[in-house]
Amino acid sequence: MSCCPFNWSMIGAVLAGLAVILGAFAAHGIDGYFAEKYHGQVKSIAGSEVPAAQKYLKDFKTGAEYQMYHALALILVGFAGLTSQKKKLLNCAGWCFLLGIIFFSGSLYVLTLSGQTFWGAIAPIGGTLFIVGWFTFAAGICCCGGDSNSEVLSAPETPSST
Repeated sequence: MSCCPFNWSMIGAVLAGLAVILGAFAAHGIDGYFAEKYHGQVKSIAGSEVPAAQKYLKDFKTGAEYQMYHALALILVGFAGLTSQKKKLLNCAGWCFLLGIIFFSGSLYVLTLSGQTFWGAIAPIGGTLFIVGWFTFAAGICCCGGDSNSEVLSAPETPSST
């Protein structure tokens, strides 16, 4: 038996806290590591060459940024689950956001820290999961249909002609 039930809001809060830690790490500590690891290397961005350390620092920060956005989305999924009758859709959205963070942000963290660029091929899987998560979340919070306890919406009655 666990100490508390599975809760998307709690998972989101933990991931948001980790995003702050990773963002602070990117802003205040990892730049020196990247400068040393990628010294003299360049990457092409939009036709311009930039130092690899600069690109990887930006990529790492992008991972932390998207982790934060989707950690906040998980918190919303948890709160929506308190009142929505569409818990399966909300759970699907939650899993999409969680796995999206792992695949998108995680692959950016590993790519930038290791320099192994094949990790970049995993990021689009996470991005796709984010997109699916947002549409599934929208369906899960939509107040129309899918709920046997909700009132059926119908057209207003027209006055009878006399």
